[in-house]
Amino acid sequence: MEFLHSFVGFGNDIIWGYLLIYLLIGTGLYFTVRMGALQLRLFGRGWTEMVGGRGHRAPGDISPFQAFATGLASRVGTGNIAGVAIAIAVGGPGAVFWMWMTAILGMASAFAESTLAQLFKTNHHDNSFRGGPAYYIQKGLGQRWLGMVFAFCLVLAFGLVFNAVQANSIVAATQGAWGWDKYLVGAGLVLLTAPIIFGGVRSVARVAELIVPAMALLYIALTLYIVLVHLTELPGVLMMIIESAFGLNQTAGGLAGYSVSQAMMLGIKRGLFSNEAGMGSAPNAAATATTKHPATQGIMQMFGVFVDTVVICSCTAAIILLSGVHESGLNGVQLTQKAIESQVGSWGGQFLAVAMFLFAFTSIIGNYAYAEGNVEFIKNRPGVILAFRLLVLGMVFFGAVGSLPLVWDMADLSMGLMALINLVAIVLLSKYVFVVQKDYEQQLKAGIKEPVLDVKQYPELAAKIHQDVWH
Repeated sequence: MEFLHSFVGFGNDIIWGYLLIYLLIGTGLYFTVRMGALQLRLFGRGWTEMVGGRGHRAPGDISPFQAFATGLASRVGTGNIAGVAIAIAVGGPGAVFWMWMTAILGMASAFAESTLAQLFKTNHHDNSFRGGPAYYIQKGLGQRWLGMVFAFCLVLAFGLVFNAVQANSIVAATQGAWGWDKYLVGAGLVLLTAPIIFGGVRSVARVAELIVPAMALLYIALTLYIVLVHLTELPGVLMMIIESAFGLNQTAGGLAGYSVSQAMMLGIKRGLFSNEAGMGSAPNAAATATTKHPATQGIMQMFGVFVDTVVICSCTAAIILLSGVHESGLNGVQLTQKAIESQVGSWGGQFLAVAMFLFAFTSIIGNYAYAEGNVEFIKNRPGVILAFRLLVLGMVFFGAVGSLPLVWDMADLSMGLMALINLVAIVLLSKYVFVVQKDYEQQLKAGIKEPVLDVKQYPELAAKIHQDVWH
């Protein structure tokens, strides 16, 4: 076991330390430049698509907004509370700036991967669709074996291990706030999760549509209260973030222990872990929606990266930095908890437990939605899906009552391999992204409020996609 742990750790060091971070940033830059900073030019369109996406469906369809909410459910998790706190504690306030920069670049990659997921999706023959990197690797690149490798990595990481980790976070929060027994919490989580995942992706989408907006608004409301109380201090906090990001305050304010490289590396890592842009996870949710143009879901998932990192992560950063406890020696959830309690009193710990539950529980069901389509890609049989659902419930209970250091490292490794495969794939398939993007923008410029893809105009593309989806 020691050798295995060392081997997995070595693999993670190589992938995350020397390959993935630079490839993620490079891919984001590539799509940003080639698409003319689409994430800035069409930012307002992201809001329009999100608000308008509730009504675009026939009975039984998964709406664009439901697919957006499912993707956001998985994105917004414990990383938004614990991950931001770790970045600030280890890398300093400047890490927040690099999280923002990572998100802005990542929005372009998110558009590309989710647009491809829509373009190459398959008809599930129940008024919904399935798709994602495994599907566009098979159809777009003609490499089913590579799609199988991707699907296996995603099922292991998101379908199983990360759900155990989210359950573990819920137990930690409820034990800290109310002293609840972990076995009872684990059993309760299984009972809550079972009817949702046995209802399939459509059931996950309905629940996400209800919980995710409430969850985000609840957390934002607390942040707004804290910001308003400390409104005069906000400019100073923003200046501290900028100065720390570039090492301009190394001799002042007790920040001498933080280096620019620390701030940059921690901010990039936590930002990528939180918003998952370019990692091949959110496209699995994006593909399930019924849309009239593939770029519609690309724009919405791009907007989801902004909501996750620039909005939700910034809320945690504001709570911590305005409280002044970021140099207390605490880390992770404990730092965020202390920051909230210092601002609103002892009930803040209980509020955080509720927030952690909502963030982690929606991640569990969002992760399941990602994994289901990939299980079907590997072997689409009812018995296989049933066995997988039971295994998910087993991992949720195991995560609630067990310890996860090795399996967490293994999930990091499989997620890293998954991201490497996806990034190479979306760059190789980028010509299709640019065709769809240009078609979408031309229709907007022509005054068409709701663009529709006419695939007959693009014979090369028509030959690649599934005939019963876009024709």
